[in-house]
Amino acid sequence: MRFPCFFAILLLSSLAAAQTVNERLAVDATDAPRNILHSTVTIPVNPGPVTLVYPKWIPGNHRPTGPIHNVMGLHIKAGGKELEWQRDLVDMYAFHLQAPAGAREVEVSFDTVTYNGKSSAASSKVLDLLWNQVVMYPQNMKTDAVQVTASVRLPPGWKFGTALTPTQQSGETASFQTVTLTRLVDSPLIAGALYRLLELTKPGETPIHVIDMVAESDSALQITNKDLASYKQLVAEAGKLFGARHYEKYHFLLTLSDETAHHGLEHHESSDNGTAEETFSDPDWHDLEADLLPHEFVHSWNGKYRRPAGLATPNYQEPMKGDLLWVYEGLTDYLGNLLAARTGLRSPDEFRENLAYTVAMLDHRAGRTWRPLQDTATSVQLTFNASPEWTNWRRSADYYPEGYLIWLEADTVIRQKTNGQKSLNDFCHLFYGGQSGPPQVVTYRFEDVVAALNQVAPFNWGAWLRERLDSKSPHAPAGGIENGGWKLVYNDQKNSTMNAREKTGEALDLSFSLGIIITKDGAITDAIPGMPAYTAGIGPGMTLIAVNGRKYSKDVIRAALKSAINSQQPIALLVENAEFYNTYQVDYHGGDRIPHLVRDEGKPDMLGEMIKAIAQ
Repeated sequence: MRFPCFFAILLLSSLAAAQTVNERLAVDATDAPRNILHSTVTIPVNPGPVTLVYPKWIPGNHRPTGPIHNVMGLHIKAGGKELEWQRDLVDMYAFHLQAPAGAREVEVSFDTVTYNGKSSAASSKVLDLLWNQVVMYPQNMKTDAVQVTASVRLPPGWKFGTALTPTQQSGETASFQTVTLTRLVDSPLIAGALYRLLELTKPGETPIHVIDMVAESDSALQITNKDLASYKQLVAEAGKLFGARHYEKYHFLLTLSDETAHHGLEHHESSDNGTAEETFSDPDWHDLEADLLPHEFVHSWNGKYRRPAGLATPNYQEPMKGDLLWVYEGLTDYLGNLLAARTGLRSPDEFRENLAYTVAMLDHRAGRTWRPLQDTATSVQLTFNASPEWTNWRRSADYYPEGYLIWLEADTVIRQKTNGQKSLNDFCHLFYGGQSGPPQVVTYRFEDVVAALNQVAPFNWGAWLRERLDSKSPHAPAGGIENGGWKLVYNDQKNSTMNAREKTGEALDLSFSLGIIITKDGAITDAIPGMPAYTAGIGPGMTLIAVNGRKYSKDVIRAALKSAINSQQPIALLVENAEFYNTYQVDYHGGDRIPHLVRDEGKPDMLGEMIKAIAQ
């Protein structure tokens, strides 16, 4: 994950023993522009007690994010008569009712609000429809045993993209081929008033690969020939990397909007990607999002086809275990960045600048001294609910970027052990290849990863991995950069990744000098323990008002950093803290410190080799 339709679920003692149930789901999305969806789910039942459940643990999110708080207007009927229901006293996702004598099915209707106070799944022109948010299904049933025939009605003139197979279209209403609940939830739909389809495979070539695009403006849908060629190359490069394709077709679903959530969520035959409206026209957004589609595409192999056993649950109510997310997400982060460089979506310089920022950020992550990387994966269900304040002391979803560094280093170890004859490409081909065909899930455990690495290059991989996963070292694992023929340095020159982040997010990252991150309004969102600002007494939640007596701005604080290099005087920061003001004297004279990679000429350029396209 570089992250809804609901299922109405019934449980009768007799239904619990049933092999399958066949549901009908109708979603009225004509109110999508005001962020509300209307669902009707028809579910077979037998007379007697019934329990319906709403999806809770959502694949790709790895945690209980089913938005039950956004379910409203719930009505359940049998034979046209309203039935009473009660929510379970412990499980907020379960609803109990009594099906009357003679009942063979119940009709469940409810609304889903697609706005959560911070971001939205819809705007006046686009919609990101996640089926798990508009459906319910019978408790205790495997989602593979629930067959769903779904349909959707869109606003007038809107078009859609999805990996589902349409069976009938009439006006703005489309019906889809009956699939399991598992496959339905794994096949989101995007729609919009402005839609464009880009074909990435040649006519007659299978499986087909397309980009379905919706946007807020026609200009946002314009893509350069260079980018289109890169995405076509992405399809080819992934095929060479893994050696097989575990899908019958693949849809990159891409929403270009500043009104809806920016995210990426993997699926087996598609990926659901939301990014800025100007991604294809703004160089900064283009750089930051260059690995978005490659990352989510890799997940079709790493995460959907091969999946950690703890994440392969039989339904959406059973808890998931995230201990192997450093493989699921960390390796995908590494491969996504590699593919962005191999296909030209990022230049070699942009790849290295991004990597320099990643390792520097993790090398200043104060929380690593008390919390090993493994715990950030194990506790995934807590990680994303935390506020941005104190991120560096708490740690975040570090199994993404630090997993990236671990797999980068593993790649260099394989290359060294085999004298350049093998690489992580060989591991990917072995572990994620197999036989091409329709979607399936093959689970793995830690021992399986170690065994596959040993097949590629015999080594004590188990101990090597555990040393990095369980470490409380104050420094990030930079072996991949050092083995790769490069060194991390700091100077006052701009880093392109940091510069793009500053322009698009409007926050100033001084993590490597003063040790603080500041929004455009002066709010301090983080202060790194042990760094100068923290040592002086500054912390998250405060607001920077002035620097050396002058009103705060990015230029003012950068000028102060430069002046302090040749001065014995501390930098004076006037800060507001809950309506009180105080001036903190920050004793720092190192100037602006910005990370970059420079060549170590005494070693071969392994990084340069890694980002080359795979030879046929």
